[in-house]
Amino acid sequence: MSDQYHCPCAPQCALQDALNSIGGKWKLPVLCSLSTNGVSRYNELLHHVQGISNTMLSQTLKELEEDRLIIRKEYLQVPVRVEYMLSDHAKKLQPILMELIQWNLDKEKDL
Repeated sequence: MSDQYHCPCAPQCALQDALNSIGGKWKLPVLCSLSTNGVSRYNELLHHVQGISNTMLSQTLKELEEDRLIIRKEYLQVPVRVEYMLSDHAKKLQPILMELIQWNLDKEKDL
């Protein structure tokens, strides 16, 4: 572990901060959609992330942008076109999430 890792019981926990960035019901499905489908517009995300409401998608996108996990690109044209994409920071998460998936699949084998 790096020198900057902090114990989960410390007041400022780097692990908890990371989990807060991707936690919640909709953040991982939105990140997964962008990872799978690439650059997407709002309505495309609404279509690909089954069950999410307009309000929750809007809020989730704002939070992911604040956490620098997605990039929002606005094109000044009529009508205004907005696209969302994974940031380089979020792309670093992909192998970690794949490992987590494998860890979960291995759990079934261990039983």
